[in-house]
Amino acid sequence: MRAAPRPAAVAAQAAAAVVVLLLLLVIVRLPWAGDLGMHAATVQRLRHDLVDPGNPLVDVDTPSPYYSPWMLVLGCVARVSGLSVFVVLRLGALAGLALLVTGVWRYVRTLSGRRAAPALAVLSLLFLWGTALFNWSGFYGLNSLALTVAYPSVFALGLAFHLWAWLGPAVRGDAGWGTWLGLGALWAVILLCHQFSGVVASLGAVATVVAARPGRDRWLRLGGALAVGLWVLLLWPYYDFFALLGAGDGLESVHRPLYEDLLGRYWLVLLGVAALGVRWWRDRWDPLVVFFVLGVVVVAAGGLSGHYAWGRALPAVLIPAQVAAALEAVEAGRRGVRAGWACVLGAALAVGAWTQAGTVGYVVERGELPEAVAEKYRQPWAGYHWMTPWVKYGDVVMARPGRPARQIPAYGAYTVAPGYPDFFLRDEGRREGAVRRYFAEGTPGRERAEILREYGVRWVVAGAAARGAGLREVARGPGGQVLYAVVR
Repeated sequence: MRAAPRPAAVAAQAAAAVVVLLLLLVIVRLPWAGDLGMHAATVQRLRHDLVDPGNPLVDVDTPSPYYSPWMLVLGCVARVSGLSVFVVLRLGALAGLALLVTGVWRYVRTLSGRRAAPALAVLSLLFLWGTALFNWSGFYGLNSLALTVAYPSVFALGLAFHLWAWLGPAVRGDAGWGTWLGLGALWAVILLCHQFSGVVASLGAVATVVAARPGRDRWLRLGGALAVGLWVLLLWPYYDFFALLGAGDGLESVHRPLYEDLLGRYWLVLLGVAALGVRWWRDRWDPLVVFFVLGVVVVAAGGLSGHYAWGRALPAVLIPAQVAAALEAVEAGRRGVRAGWACVLGAALAVGAWTQAGTVGYVVERGELPEAVAEKYRQPWAGYHWMTPWVKYGDVVMARPGRPARQIPAYGAYTVAPGYPDFFLRDEGRREGAVRRYFAEGTPGRERAEILREYGVRWVVAGAAARGAGLREVARGPGGQVLYAVVR
């Protein structure tokens, strides 16, 4: 007869289920933040042209790393179904969340047979961070995940967990060539979908292989998997993956904040570092320990060398520590030691959950939240749907850098300069300079008119004070924004 699950396992599974339910409700609302508009724009372009979609953000014909296998699938769904881009992104978010949860479950099952382990790992991954709230694509704390769940980074990270779960038994067992070639193709798809999550996936895969210390026959099959992966990367038609290896210089300033306030953002993870120390004492080749060391080396090298984009590998430091903390709470040798670990982990998870309690505001109206929780809630961005009665697909809009440039393309329009560094856009600097000159005080009206004419601008989004010759006010939006039509 199968043993009944222990109360601790039931409690952990129930808590994980509640959190997943919260994320499902967040997907229904799909709060605006960060790069959501750029991913929506990518689906827009693919829906209109699957073969040659052009740059997703500006009106030029260039390749783009946004055109990944996952975005291609969503673009096909949008094209065939006729659903709006935001409905398709919600469907993509559901798929990404399902992949992430099932991937964590499968991966942890390769490390522990304890029933509570997968649920505790899910909770640790979401809450075991710090007390300084931090949101970034590829970082999966609850609040960050709520804002990025529709991003390709979540889909890619979910695939990464499945890759590790598949790779572990393959490298330790007697998997056939079909399994290994499939692993190589999966690795390439992860890299194509989100390059930074692909780095994390690669470090985890290396750790899994190194920890298993495979024989010569496994290395031969691993070489075949690597060859298949490189072949897929080389043949991907929408952008040159290997050209991105030289794109770091343009991303350093964007990623420098990743190295700020590390203690405030991650101090709860120190519990996981202690758990990794225990695991290392038991087994010098523990895969989580090797994974952690590889992540620390990459992130530290990025900080010391000024390659701040390497900070996107931080999940390779966090994931093994968070999973180790969960495992130690169910696997420590003596019952008293396990109980101690469980109590400390429970307290740390409670602190992390309280830090991210404002996430509930994406589901419950702010006025209905307790005051202490409402103070933690951050209002998501307002969209630009108010422009759509006038601005049509393919129109060019002059908008300031930052949030406007990241959101406006979601509705089918283009901006003069992209909202994020674009390695394949050769005149990016010139475009950014044109936007700065246009909005700068004291720029002559004639020069502004020449900029609008050069880039085929039909609309300008600015404040009420921007009204001048050649512009006609059409509509007003939130935050004092005004839509102007360019009068030719």
